[in-house]
Amino acid sequence: MTSTAPSSSSTPTPGNWRIIETEADVAEGAAWLAREDPRLAAALARTGTPPLRRRPDGYAALLGAIVSQQVSVASANAIVARCEAGGLCDPAIVRAASDDDMRACGLSRQKIRYIRSLAEARIDFDALRHAPTDEVIATLTQVAGVGRWTAEIYAMFSLGHADVFAPNDLALQEAARDILNLPERPKEKELRALAEAWAPWRAVAARLLFAYYALMKKREGIR
Repeated sequence: MTSTAPSSSSTPTPGNWRIIETEADVAEGAAWLAREDPRLAAALARTGTPPLRRRPDGYAALLGAIVSQQVSVASANAIVARCEAGGLCDPAIVRAASDDDMRACGLSRQKIRYIRSLAEARIDFDALRHAPTDEVIATLTQVAGVGRWTAEIYAMFSLGHADVFAPNDLALQEAARDILNLPERPKEKELRALAEAWAPWRAVAARLLFAYYALMKKREGIR
């Protein structure tokens, strides 16, 4: 696939995708969404400009995403800390480690398999920074334990892609139900179709929906 390099100085268009790097980029995308969709404008008036939420990219970021699957935040943080102490944030060390070494860090048999798959994939993370979203997702989902949701979240927050969405996320589905006044929570396919109207700023729409969901939890008393 050929494309031009990412730009941070113009509204994203096909072949000229935008990288979100600053709070000003988020504010620009939010203003565009508010002009295009009155329902998002109303949500934005309640949340204010959503936060940047950029995260580091690379092998360690994906290892953390795998570790975090189906465990509490506290447990995930503790396991990641043990992985870091054991050198498992270096794929070369993972390839040489025994299963016992990895279990000692608190990893289950399934997650050991996933992390070995990640280490063996030998992903060129530097090149991935300049790849279009579809290529990022295709590359990452070849790794066992990395599904489309994880790849989309990685493209959104670790790489800063402006026009990626994660419609299988429960928080996004619940926020969309409320903001769009839907009769029930939309499933992945429906929300993916709805979000097409928010291109080329779907990642900012996702940030807005995440911020709105946080307000919903406070309003409903959910911890």
